[in-house]
Amino acid sequence: MAQAYMTETGSGGQGPDRRGSWLRRLTDTLRGDRGIWRRGAVLAAVAVILALVMLLHARIPNRVGNLGSLNETFLPWIGVLVPLLLILALVRRSATALIAVLLPAVIWLNLFGGLVGDKTATGGELTVATHNVNAENPDPSDTARDVAASGAQVLALEELTPSAVPVYEKALASTYRYHAVVGTVGLWSTYPMTGVKAVDIKLGWKRAMRATVATPKGEVAVYVAHMPSVRVKLAAGFTARQRDTSAAALGESIADERLDKVILLGDLNGTMNDRSLRGVTAQMRSTQGAAGSGFGFTWPAAFPMARIDQIMVRGIEPVSSWTLPRTGSDHLPVAARVKVDTTAS
Repeated sequence: MAQAYMTETGSGGQGPDRRGSWLRRLTDTLRGDRGIWRRGAVLAAVAVILALVMLLHARIPNRVGNLGSLNETFLPWIGVLVPLLLILALVRRSATALIAVLLPAVIWLNLFGGLVGDKTATGGELTVATHNVNAENPDPSDTARDVAASGAQVLALEELTPSAVPVYEKALASTYRYHAVVGTVGLWSTYPMTGVKAVDIKLGWKRAMRATVATPKGEVAVYVAHMPSVRVKLAAGFTARQRDTSAAALGESIADERLDKVILLGDLNGTMNDRSLRGVTAQMRSTQGAAGSGFGFTWPAAFPMARIDQIMVRGIEPVSSWTLPRTGSDHLPVAARVKVDTTAS
């Protein structure tokens, strides 16, 4: 009597067998490809260089064209090269390059991974905003109304021109009862302001100011500043000497501030990573870094690549921070919600 035997064909075998078979095939492929460790040496070298640029960014000197500050301004964008290197390593089938790409990936995540997530929360008693409105803004009236729509009780504007100041004053009059303009910067507030004065940032003209704002939760020293512009030139590199001098002077003024609660609003023409702003950043917290979502890039408005417009606080707790919609300026406005009374639960 004949017996029939049935056998399974196809790929529907048991999980462990299939996994084992897959691993065996992969192992055989790696053993058979003797060049897998030799290929991709250039890609691996590039990956190591990127890792060192990020890891040792504070050691890159500023003596030649402020190269260190230039690197720190756009440091987060180095991460864009990591996926590209990964793809190239896979195309080249290079184990050496794949392992090397892990170095810049890990370092980038260590430096900027905390900024990728959403740290915004609810609460707070005060909303503040700041905007470099651009001296060549074609529609200052609309810009003023757009920024006021953020609901900020305290609003700072930079790059004000004498001809545009009356336009901003008129457009903001119905929202803000109190305001002051010092040189090319101004501060508008729904709460009373006293002690308005210029802050000397070693420019020879007025681009920074200070005022005491009487919020319902206590007095807050509010600084508005517009640091000198920086330039990237082929012959001179990243020219920022005047910006650096002004940043140091601003840092000294804030360090001497008598009030415990301080807010800095303005266009600093530099990022929180830029060592040349350390006189300011070392004593204050970025609301975006502490309570924002993502990097919050603000410039240039058409394709933001760096956050040079800042809201920083001292003695105050950031709750949320965000960028506002584009206006007629080449910068994006930024806003933040903060907790002034840090003793409350």
